[in-house]
Amino acid sequence: MKKVLAVAIAGFAFATVSAAELKVAPSDTVETVLAAQKGKKVTVRLRSGQEMTGTVAVSSGKLLQLSAPTGKEYFDAVIPLEAIEAVFVRTKD
Repeated sequence: MKKVLAVAIAGFAFATVSAAELKVAPSDTVETVLAAQKGKKVTVRLRSGQEMTGTVAVSSGKLLQLSAPTGKEYFDAVIPLEAIEAVFVRTKD
């Protein structure tokens, strides 16, 4: 009986967790997309082809500040928005 109850509770917990949904409006820019992801983990592809993953701390008119970029967790990265070619947002678990 305890096993059935534990499985039911675990199933309910997974059912209530929904994946993040990315919505882009016609008027959106890289800045507004990044601002909407504040506090969440994203990956940005730079024009150089390099990809950086981290948590969006600040997205201003010209700069993106990524906290704890992968591989350099004790640092922050500041990236010019004009250098960003693509933004990747995880939408499924």
